[in-house]
Order: sequence, then structure tokens, then C-alpha cells
Amino acid sequence: MSGVRLRGLRIEGPSGEVVRGLDLDVAPGECVAIVGESGTGKSVSARALLGLVPPGLRATVDELEIDGVDTRTFRERQWRRLRGRRIALVSQDALVSLDPLRRIGAEVAEPIRIHEPSVRGRALETRVRDSLDRVSLPEPDLRARQYPHELSGGLRQRALIASALAARPAVLVADEPTTALDATVQARVLTLLRRIADEGVGVVFISHDLGAVARVADRVVVMHEGRVVETGVTAEVLASPCDPHTRALVEAVSHEPLGRSPRTSVPLLSAEGLTKRFGDRLAVDDVSLAVQRGRTLAVVGESGSGKTTLARMLVGATDPDAGSLRFDARPWSSRVAVGAARRRVQLVQQNPWGALDPRWSVGRTLTEAVAAGGVPRGARRAAVAALLGEVGLSPAYVRRRPAQLSGGQRQRVAIARALAVSPDLLVLDEPVSALDATVRARILDRLLALQAERDLAVVFVTHDLDVVAAIADDVIVMQHGRVVDSGAVSCVFAAPGHPFTRELLASAGLGPAAS
Repeated sequence: MSGVRLRGLRIEGPSGEVVRGLDLDVAPGECVAIVGESGTGKSVSARALLGLVPPGLRATVDELEIDGVDTRTFRERQWRRLRGRRIALVSQDALVSLDPLRRIGAEVAEPIRIHEPSVRGRALETRVRDSLDRVSLPEPDLRARQYPHELSGGLRQRALIASALAARPAVLVADEPTTALDATVQARVLTLLRRIADEGVGVVFISHDLGAVARVADRVVVMHEGRVVETGVTAEVLASPCDPHTRALVEAVSHEPLGRSPRTSVPLLSAEGLTKRFGDRLAVDDVSLAVQRGRTLAVVGESGSGKTTLARMLVGATDPDAGSLRFDARPWSSRVAVGAARRRVQLVQQNPWGALDPRWSVGRTLTEAVAAGGVPRGARRAAVAALLGEVGLSPAYVRRRPAQLSGGQRQRVAIARALAVSPDLLVLDEPVSALDATVRARILDRLLALQAERDLAVVFVTHDLDVVAAIADDVIVMQHGRVVDSGAVSCVFAAPGHPFTRELLASAGLGPAAS
């Protein structure tokens, strides 16, 4: 087993070179991280290692060996025999990667059936269960019988990792594998990836999360505009970055609590005793909260803790089984949240791929949004360009469709669409989970500026506690549908009152438990 040896990878598209001469070595037992801003060529380079360059792009290499096999002349049939067995991919978007019509167990079993057809019956079931258990998926026997839509985002991502590992590949390419995971689950997955590398597997780790990179990677490769601008031992590069682009990435993950004083004690949105069941499962259990204008409330917790269900109730997309909601001093429900009232409360969903119409260009999506916000026809083009500028995209993106965007770029379009109608309350469900550190910092800075300009109230659902420190005034911590800790961010982080909060902070390297 010889890992990965890549020399001179170049990827060209209609607008020029996307990747410009990438060299990469990954030895057995080594984890090498590739980092950089969205659109810099990280993910397309990772896919080139598996012969999966998207249509419209053309890849050439001087050398490419995977586990000792020269793949330079491979055709699709030869790549199929290699994928899964010698090299496997964990994609960024689990919801798109998993077949919605197949159970999780069948998804995990597929690479074993293809590459090890002699493994059948009870032996196959055991392998599937072991793969699910290996990635810390709770109740693996139950999860194997479920469909992707029955799992939370974090559980789907872990199932995808289990599928990639099922045939025991020599090289694992992990493209943002912890994007949708909360702090404690992320810590377990990173520990798993590190253990996989220590067992002799070569791991290529694509990430925008420098904290995750520091925890799992032996070496790091920093890319900017398709080129490698810095490479070296991870600890050394992150401690003393030489290239200005690397320094910008490192600086973007350093945050101090806001410490803002409330402008008013009257909440724009308040909830009392919210409860929501799905069958026998209690998703949200007696949750109360309040959000003032110009303030941000963060909602944190593990995957499946009820965060997204709570967000959907706050925007009026679904109604609670018990409890009450008030918005701007009036009762709030799905019956009220229509027409002009609906525009006052906007949701940015966790999965931008599912939220954007794949048939529509970015320009058409945003033009529809600014039209709904009352912008006159003659001013819409300028309004769309201004929105793109606010989220760090050039006006040229108006002609692109979602499939032509990176994950981070799709997320920025989704945020721009929500801002188009000038809402009073913005509910963001993992809005920066797909963004690299520098773009994430710009989006967070822009959200803070919007609050100052518009007196905007924000509910920020996230698993990233470092982001909470940067954007939120107050925080509630959820576990199993209940609020177990709440208060000002500075107070909760300095003196967490519940063991689960202390565990979250320790997993993220924050708070007194991490010292």
C-alpha cells in the first residue's frame, strides 16, 4: 500500500484554469489536509483523485498513483473497480449523496457487495452494523432500517462515512466530512479519522475548519485561486503562517464575545412552553425563549436535539403541539405567517442545495426575491448585484446555476435571497457550516453590520461554538429537545451550568472545561 502520489494536476474549465499544477503526497498512515477559500479548487482536486471531475472541466496529470496503481490512462470502467476498494470518497453534502429511496443499511452494504461479493447474509449484516457502530451512529440496527430523510443532518453524514469505509479502502478522501456535525459528534468523527489514519489508511482531508485540521492532520496544503501557496507540518503552518492568504485564514477563526447591551427589554419574538412531537418522539420539549431587535440568540446542541424543529416553529413553517409564539406583540403561527408577515421573518436553511431551484440561475433566484421585497423592475438588476456583493460574490455569478457553485457559494446565495426582502427577524439554520474561515468571517461581520443598520433580530442555529462567540449575544443549549442551559454567551461559556454544556465546550476547545 503506497497511498497517493500526485504530480502536476491541472483542471481547466470554460473560464480558464481552476487548478494550476497541484502536487500531493499522502503516505499510508498519514492525514493531509487541503484548506482554502470556497472556489479555490479544493473539492474538485479531491474528486480528481477518484476520476470524478465534473462535466465541463478537463483534468490532466503528470503522475497519479493510488495505492500503487498508475491511473493516468484509466477509463470509467477501470475507475469503478478502484473506487470504494482502494480509494473512497466522503462527500460534503450527505443529503444529496445518499439515495433517498434506499435504506441506510443497503447504502452501507453496496460497496461490500461490489468489491467483496463472497460476503453475504449474516456476515454482510454484521459488516454493515460494525461500519455504522464504528462511526458512532446510535442504535445502528434501527438506523440500518431507516431512510435518509428519517435521520438528522449529522446522522446522515455519519452514515455516509460508514458507507465509504465499508469496503476498507487504502485511501479515504474526506471532503468537508464534519460540516453538518455538532461539536461533540465532530470530535468523535475527527478522532475516528485520526484512528483510521493511524491504522495505516492514507487520509486526504478537505476542510475550511482550521480547528478540525489542527486536530486531525499531520500536514496541511493551503490553496488560493487554484495554486498551492503554502504547505508544511500542520502545527507549524497554523502557528507561524508565511503566506498572507494563510494568515487571513488563521486570523478569521479568532473571536471575542460581543458584550453588547440590549437596546430594549421588549422582545420582537417570544416563545413560551413550545412542545412538538413526531409520533412517539418528543422533538421539542417545553422550550421558552425571547429575541430582541438588534440582538442574536444562538441555539446550540447535538444533532437531533430539536434545533431545526424549533427554527421551523419560529418562522411559522410548522406549529407547536403545545405552547405559544408571539411576534411583534401578536400571536404567531403558520396561519399568520403569510403574505407581508411572511416576508418579515426569513429562514436560511441548513442545506443550500435543497433550498435553491437547480433549474434557475442565481440571477433569476435573486430577482424573484427582490421583486417580492417590492423593488421596482428597473432597479432589480442593481439590487441583485448589491446583494451578491454583500455576501462576497461578483455580479458574474448571476448566470450560474446551483450545480456550478461550490457548497460555500450556494450558501451565500441562500443568505442573499433571505436578505432581499429586508426582514425584521432572520432565522439561520447552520448558515455558515459550508463556508471557509475567511468567507465565514465576512458573512458574520456583514450580519453584525445589518443588525446595526436595520435593528435586525437574529436566531442563529449552529453546532459551531466558535461562531457563537463571534455573532451571538445570548445562547440556549438544547439536549434531547429541552433547554439545559441559557444566558449571555460570555456567562454560559465562562461558567456553564450543565454537564452537557461543559462537554460541548470541551469538545470545541472552549470554556473552562477545555483548560
